[in-house]
Amino acid sequence: MKIDLNCDLGESFGTYTIGQDEEMMNYVTSVNIACGFHAGDPLVMKRTVANAMKHNVNIGAHPGLPDLQGFGRRMMHISPDEAYALIQYQIGALHAFVKAQGGNLSHIKPHGALYNMAAKDCRLAAAIAEAVYDLDPALTLFGLSQSELTSAGEAIGLHVAHEVFADRAYQSDGSLTPRSLPNSVLHDEDLVEEQVLRMVEKREVISIEGKSVPIQADTVCLHGDNEAALALAKRLFKKLS
Repeated sequence: MKIDLNCDLGESFGTYTIGQDEEMMNYVTSVNIACGFHAGDPLVMKRTVANAMKHNVNIGAHPGLPDLQGFGRRMMHISPDEAYALIQYQIGALHAFVKAQGGNLSHIKPHGALYNMAAKDCRLAAAIAEAVYDLDPALTLFGLSQSELTSAGEAIGLHVAHEVFADRAYQSDGSLTPRSLPNSVLHDEDLVEEQVLRMVEKREVISIEGKSVPIQADTVCLHGDNEAALALAKRLFKKLS
């Protein structure tokens, strides 16, 4: 069994360190690097790109809402035009570091609230897909499995990766359980492994309400800021490789 295992990294800022980035790169195949709006800064971006190239993993941009204090996880009303510009601005910043170090940008994955908003808002999803396509139609767009974002990417002609989450609980409509609710983040390694294998092998996930939800899994995400991330990554890498 082989499937892409991705992780959101490069989320440190200034003197604040988040996650175990370099260690995580030993156990994932793709990384999504914060672009400075929700997390990260220029030096962190540069170093994270260098580490990703050293570990020979796929490099993706992880653009988010301009909300450092809220880590990009707070809802913000933006227009499709604003979304288009936010996406291209942040991709451009990360691409500069990738190009300067002789690497290639492989994919784009919106972050946090922007990602969840685009999963349900077709106009926002279309703007994000268009921003990626206009910049480079060879880029892959990561989006929540079978969401408005993946539909928009496919409609415009992008290669799309339907993403599932190892460490997040699901709702019965296929969306992620909001972090404001109890048990929205999974920490138990056995439960995480069980959920991932079910999504990959049986193409379904059991919602927090106990319902079986059909799902497509092209890439599996782990969150670098999850305190159990490294242990989970080691376990899943062994299972999925």
